Amino acid sequence: MRDTVAERPAAADYTARVFPPIEPFESGYLAVGDGHQIYWEASGRPDGIPALYLHGGPGSGLTPGYRRLFDPDVFQIVSFDQRGCGRSHPLVTEEGADLSTNTTAHLVADIEALRAHRGVDRWLVTGASWGTTLALAHAQAHPARVTELILFAVTTTTAAEVQWITEAMGNVFPREWDQFASAVERRPGQRLIDAYYDAITDPDPQVRERTAAAWCAWEDVHVSLAPDHRPSPRFEDPQFRQVFATLVIHYWKHAAFTGNRDLHDGVHRLEGIPGVLIHGRLDVSSPLRTAWRLHRAWPGSRLVVADDGHGGEDMAAAVRAAIAEYASRFGDPAGRSGLS
Repeated sequence: MRDTVAERPAAADYTARVFPPIEPFESGYLAVGDGHQIYWEASGRPDGIPALYLHGGPGSGLTPGYRRLFDPDVFQIVSFDQRGCGRSHPLVTEEGADLSTNTTAHLVADIEALRAHRGVDRWLVTGASWGTTLALAHAQAHPARVTELILFAVTTTTAAEVQWITEAMGNVFPREWDQFASAVERRPGQRLIDAYYDAITDPDPQVRERTAAAWCAWEDVHVSLAPDHRPSPRFEDPQFRQVFATLVIHYWKHAAFTGNRDLHDGVHRLEGIPGVLIHGRLDVSSPLRTAWRLHRAWPGSRLVVADDGHGGEDMAAAVRAAIAEYASRFGDPAGRSGLS
């Protein structure tokens, strides 16, 4: 097994530049079943090397900054708002929205539908935070469709990870956790994530709003130990709070819908797929052990440790460098694009 762990490279090693803002050259809606239509967009070079970006959350939706990780003259950059969030329809907060049709298996099927819609045979798959969980699930389900994985702020959404964030991290932030835990009614012996699920699906909209606000306040507390971390301005939007909290709680309650197994059990299906795992040493939300455990089980992976929390400029620079390295290995985009 290749046991390569790269600490934060010297500044001179960070040669991948920040690319200018770009707009999609094409976008639209794709009907994926169960009444869902996902918003998708493609940016960069139409005949370029196909690359899929998977956003975090679950429920964060797309923001334009992800496009700047990729050289637009080399890559066809594809992404989408996952079911129930962003510009996709219906939003998870809309009346009649059905949570039972929003699971990891549904999202993996949506990725395959989008790949076929774009006429892509194989692609580079990148993801951030929850997006790393989804990327791993997709690659394990469809390994022949993935050329490489570049994952940052690594999570695998196991029951143990959920327990850490919602329960055990009270040891790190006791005052804030007391506020978080007391914001919902909790039966004796009930897991806090289950109590939050009951509250975020309560028929009373005021209960749901209070629950979403408490959840997002806790997110801002635990997401990073980095000294320059700032609260997310997106949480100031009541609709975003509701969508985000509903989907995160839904997926965390069910530990990413992996049943009695987790994504570590399926690492053998990644044989032959190289991967770069980029993680922050100051990430208390998803401690480094998650990425380390995945790296140790995946012979084709390389782990890069940045001096960041759950995101940050060191991590972004390492991501850009990994994508640039992939492009240099993959060759001429017009001749070897992976388009079918």
